[in-house]
Amino acid sequence: MAGDLPGIVVAGASGRMGRMLLQVLSEEPNLRIAGALERPGHDWIGSDAGEAMGGAPLGVTVTDDPLEAMASAQGVIDFTAPAATIEMADLAAQARAVHVIGTTGLSAEDIARIDAAARHAVIVRAGNMSLGVNLLVQLAKQAAASLEGWDVEIVEAHHHHKVDAPSGTALMLGEAAAEGRGQDLEKVYRAARDGITGPREAGTIGFSAIRAGDIVGEHDVILAGQGERVVLRHVATDRAIFARGAVRAALWGQSQGPGHYSMADVLGL
Repeated sequence: MAGDLPGIVVAGASGRMGRMLLQVLSEEPNLRIAGALERPGHDWIGSDAGEAMGGAPLGVTVTDDPLEAMASAQGVIDFTAPAATIEMADLAAQARAVHVIGTTGLSAEDIARIDAAARHAVIVRAGNMSLGVNLLVQLAKQAAASLEGWDVEIVEAHHHHKVDAPSGTALMLGEAAAEGRGQDLEKVYRAARDGITGPREAGTIGFSAIRAGDIVGEHDVILAGQGERVVLRHVATDRAIFARGAVRAALWGQSQGPGHYSMADVLGL
C-alpha cells in the first residue's frame, strides 16, 4: 500500500527541480510524496501540488510549514537555498528523516551545521546527483593523480537563471582533482582570470563559468601538458537525471545509519 511506503517531502516545490522531483516521485514505486514545501506567501500555498503544476492532482497540499510537511515523512529532498537548507537540516535531524541536499553555494559554516545535523540523521549531499557526473568526479581524481605536473582547468556552463558560480559540480570536480594530488583546494583555487594576470601559477586549479540560455549543465575537466591534453566532459540534456539521482539517494538513505554521505556512497563508487 502507498501509505506503507517511505514518505518524501519536496522542498522548493515550485522550482525547476521541485517540479521535476514531484514528477519523478509520482512515478516511483518504492516511495510516496508526503509533502510539498514553499516559502510563505507563495501562490502555490494551499493548492494541490499536481494541480499547481498544471497536471493531475497528487493528493498533496503545498504548505509553508516545514513541521506540518515533515509530520508523516521519512525524508526530504532539498534543492533550495543555503539558509533554507540549514533550517531543514535541523528539522530533518529532529525527525530522524533522510535529508537529500542538492543545494549549492553552501559556505564552510553551512557545511559545519550540516555535519552537526548528520550526527542524528542520514544526510546525502552532492553538488550534482547524476550518475555520470559522479563517475566523472572519480575519473578527475584519478587523472589528476596520474598526470603529475599537468595544468588543471575546470570549465562549466549553465542556464542564465543560475545564481552561483562556480557550480557545485565544478567545485566537486576541483576538490577531486586536488585530492588526487594531495592538495587543499582552497589553497590552489583560482577564479576566472581578467586583465593582466601574469603567467599561470603552477599547481593551481582554474575555474571558468558560462551562463547562457537554457543550458542544463556542461562540465569539462581539462588536463594540459606539453604537446597534449586530456578533456573529461559531462553534458546534461535533461534535468530529470538530477531528480532521479536524488530520489535514488532518498531511497538508499532509508537503510543507512546517521552520517554525512555523498552520491559516491549511494552509487558505490
